Amino acid sequence: MKIIKVIIGSLCLVKSASAFAPTHCTTSTHRSSSSLQADVAEAENDVASITTDPKEAVKLFGRLAEKYIMLDATAGMCCYSACSDCEYREPGGGYRMADQSSARPKWIPTYDHRSFGSGKEHTTKWSTDIFTDGPVVTKEQFVERVINMEFAPPLGGPYMAKSAADIEDESAAAALFDILAGEKEKLTRHRMGKVMKVLSGGEEGVTWNHFSTALGAK
Repeated sequence: MKIIKVIIGSLCLVKSASAFAPTHCTTSTHRSSSSLQADVAEAENDVASITTDPKEAVKLFGRLAEKYIMLDATAGMCCYSACSDCEYREPGGGYRMADQSSARPKWIPTYDHRSFGSGKEHTTKWSTDIFTDGPVVTKEQFVERVINMEFAPPLGGPYMAKSAADIEDESAAAALFDILAGEKEKLTRHRMGKVMKVLSGGEEGVTWNHFSTALGAK
């Protein structure tokens, strides 16, 4: 199995017609934009070589995903009165939201902890359940801790009851580690968040569509 190489600068997301559009970017190695685009394109090609049983993938997603996600702190300032010049409206007519909730787990947040000036804060379960005793884990620790996380039927993917969600085959969890860690032997909490940001296309959370694509579980 190829290891996906995700190259991330300091919160730099690169996008071509099918990848990630460049935003404000500063990289420690001063890579050119074209070089970084090539790296991301290579990672996308590697994704196509991974295949995972959707039922095994949803067992992982249901452990990592959450019902709540914090988005844009400034969006909470909107009065939601459909003002014609509202800066918080989306092009499609919706609103930018400060946070969102779902009846079933829907997102794997790309942050480990987030807080707003309003007093709201959220610590993600992946950051506490995987990185239990420090900011770094080995592949063996990652796989064991993900498998031991509590499962809840998520929004997306084939329906899986909690009673049927035990993981006996560790290969999908091992593949997820390879995606997140790249060629490194250990995975840091910081890197996990940054790679998930890339996998989500720059969104604040990884949805089933993003997750299943990365694991080849379509």
